[in-house]
Amino acid sequence: MKIGKYLCYLVWVLLLGSCQIEAQKSKYLRSVGDIAYDSTSDKKDFYLCNERNVKQYHNNHKGLEYKGEKIALIELFDKQFVPVPNSKDSGLIRIRFIVNCKGETDRFRVTAMDENYKEKEFDTKITQQLLLICKGLTDWIPKQYEDKALDYYQYLIFKIQNGKIIEIMP
Repeated sequence: MKIGKYLCYLVWVLLLGSCQIEAQKSKYLRSVGDIAYDSTSDKKDFYLCNERNVKQYHNNHKGLEYKGEKIALIELFDKQFVPVPNSKDSGLIRIRFIVNCKGETDRFRVTAMDENYKEKEFDTKITQQLLLICKGLTDWIPKQYEDKALDYYQYLIFKIQNGKIIEIMP
């Protein structure tokens, strides 16, 4: 009987300990996809209204909020992106970032995949251009909820075919 009590106590302690570890891990990241601060790539002085409550871009049902809307983004990329000649790179490049409550951006993350949705590395002449253009976009509109500006995650996905942008989503 004593062994059963001790075993039960040991299991309880281990479970409690693992719960506390999980709570410590999730102190800054509340769900899958949160973008944690990275001192090697992110601005030290990037301000968030509420680090624990960064919304998704679609949370207020307005979708993409940029001055001039999607057409303005397309025009900017058409003007600024220089296709890479003779490139065979094709697939999707996603750039995800945070727009803060002031309409400023940071915490940019790039992921890419081929046409079969397998992870892929694109020519840096493509990814670095896209990243620089995204970082230069200054007309993001802060999301509003109950007349209060919020921080939110935004992304742009670029469909690339032979080194050229053929579509920008969302």
